[in-house]
Amino acid sequence: MPETPSPDDQFADLFQKLPDPAARSGSPEQPTAPLSRREAREAAAREEAAPAQPAAAASVQATPGESTPAAPASAPRSSTSGLDDLFSGHRSTDDIGRTPPPPDKRRRRIGGWIALGIVLVVLGGIAAGGLWVWNTYEDKIREVMGWEEPKDYEDGLAHGEAVLTIVSGDTGQSISQSLYEEGVTKTSEAFYDYLIDSGQNPTFEPGSYGLQLQMTSAAALAAIQDPENRLENTAQLREGLTVDQSLTILAEGLGIPLEDFQAAIADPAAYGVDVDSAIADAGGQPLEGWLFPATYTFGPDVTAEEVIQTLVDRTVESLDNANVPEADRQEILTIASIIQREARYEDDFYKVSRVIQNRLQPGNQETYGYLQMDSTAQYGYGEMHDGTASSSAEALADDNPWNTYKVQGLPVGPISNPGDTAIDAAMHPADGDWLYFVTVNLNTGETVFTSNLADHEKAVAQWQAWCADNPDAGC
Repeated sequence: MPETPSPDDQFADLFQKLPDPAARSGSPEQPTAPLSRREAREAAAREEAAPAQPAAAASVQATPGESTPAAPASAPRSSTSGLDDLFSGHRSTDDIGRTPPPPDKRRRRIGGWIALGIVLVVLGGIAAGGLWVWNTYEDKIREVMGWEEPKDYEDGLAHGEAVLTIVSGDTGQSISQSLYEEGVTKTSEAFYDYLIDSGQNPTFEPGSYGLQLQMTSAAALAAIQDPENRLENTAQLREGLTVDQSLTILAEGLGIPLEDFQAAIADPAAYGVDVDSAIADAGGQPLEGWLFPATYTFGPDVTAEEVIQTLVDRTVESLDNANVPEADRQEILTIASIIQREARYEDDFYKVSRVIQNRLQPGNQETYGYLQMDSTAQYGYGEMHDGTASSSAEALADDNPWNTYKVQGLPVGPISNPGDTAIDAAMHPADGDWLYFVTVNLNTGETVFTSNLADHEKAVAQWQAWCADNPDAGC
């Protein structure tokens, strides 16, 4: 390149203004070594800590003919003035392209954990919401999506033995429930729905029938209608029956006149049961609760008295197995009979027992006043077996010694025949502070136990909503 720029060269002045690399880096023979990354970070830290200098002091006068010195390597950078500094000589390409300090990995890790936490909270909320919707509306979701569980067992699953007892007045709906309770059919409505769907209205003969477990509804109906399956001299007493109901089943199953059984129970003391005068004075049956529920088979010459003695002896055996003191037998049978009528699942038997014990505490009686068990009101008013779970207003208001809405403490005596589990639960209640319970689904027996009135009222509202959605379920 000529020493004197040509006047025709348009870029001469521009190149004249470019900084001298030698002047910028020190000496052309001994260029300054580039800073290491560590040195660059330390220089940047010193620059940030140093106070800003006035613009005038920061400038350096250059003697004529010398290039203006380059700005220190630690001078602050500006994204808008980078090219101007480059052409003015205040910065070099080394400064502008200098490697930035490494990112703060610790801060990045903390941010990552926070983001992960937020994601987990959101996903957890969605999962919890979905679970609540499923638990609350499972039946409806299955119905809409076509995911409903089969109500009936499939062919080929039948096995074992089961006994079904049909009493006078039983209908297809009540038999459907009994078949389910005995393990014959898969659901409580399977048999009844089969009758409706197939348009059948058969006549059911009272008696006990030998069936199998896990039968289809069609097979169960065929077995009931087959005379070969009727069991002679066999009677099955279900848990929760009264004395009057038990005598009818015994008469029909054993072929002994009902009058013989009614005469046989006239003197409870003959079977070792003390007569409670309060029960007798109120018009009750002193043997209530003493006819143990089970399946019995007797010889053809058995008498009514022998049958009653067998059932009472079986009750005494259950009381002894539960370690019930002889003096407490009547009280334990009374508690157990309420448990038998109120609870649905065996685990719930022990919880209901605890509710009864908690309500019977002196302090709680003063607060709540009464035991308030619907089964006692229904028994005292004579509507225990009318096919509904709710008590009528008349039953709740009736002043009789069994109605625990009207009398404090326990009713005057048992209200049904309790089984082994109910008697054991009466002696060994679960631990808990529950004071209320309500069955919120009569099909599944789901029961909610609560310790305060506000939560109990929420459970009652849940039951009422279920009943509104299931008007034929026996609410």
